[in-house]
Amino acid sequence: MDNGWDASADAWIADQGDAGDFSRRHVLDAPMQARVRAAAPARVLDVGCGEGRFCRWLGSAGFACVGVDPAEALLAEARRRDPGGDYRAGRAERLDVGDASFDMVVFYLTLIDIEDMRAALTEAVRVLAPGGRVLIANLQAYNTASALFEKLDSGARRLVMARYLEEHDRWDEWRGIRIRNWHRPLSAYMTCLLDLGLSLTCFEEPCATGGPDRARASYNHAPYHFMMEWRLPAPTG
Repeated sequence: MDNGWDASADAWIADQGDAGDFSRRHVLDAPMQARVRAAAPARVLDVGCGEGRFCRWLGSAGFACVGVDPAEALLAEARRRDPGGDYRAGRAERLDVGDASFDMVVFYLTLIDIEDMRAALTEAVRVLAPGGRVLIANLQAYNTASALFEKLDSGARRLVMARYLEEHDRWDEWRGIRIRNWHRPLSAYMTCLLDLGLSLTCFEEPCATGGPDRARASYNHAPYHFMMEWRLPAPTG
């Protein structure tokens, strides 16, 4: 099923620039990077690496990383910006890597783009070494279930949420980008990860710590991202 990334690749690359958007730079990067540093993984798999922004940070921080993405135009840009990086074409639901070959698997705002989230997380566990971790940044489920903004008489806007408990897709458009996202209630993610035998080691709803004052205040009034880390048990005895 087309999700719009091939057609939106050029607009996405231009929009992200080198540093990424507000949410990445001022909300998610710091806690995501802190979890990677704390775990100190020998090898990291970045699933849905796009144009390679987080892979480039991993490499600069001294971590061995493989980036996987199905959009060839985004991979081409990743390779152009990072000629020494390891970027591979592939889908999260069918990873072409060996069992237990990574110490951390990262989904940095990518699970919302994946139609079969359960297959993707099952594959993540397959390629994870015992004791390894799955690190996820995602949109809040209230955000992906929101259908539209209503303007109130006061001039304020109210976000209308619908079909929260029903998993469904929707198309989002902004600044020349048009992509298909998948809404799932938070319980869908949590139940899947628990069923796969993982243990939750971190859950954060980070606030914005930088950027323009107005954007930071708006985000912190209604934060729309969360971050979580899950650990695959290591053998005992």
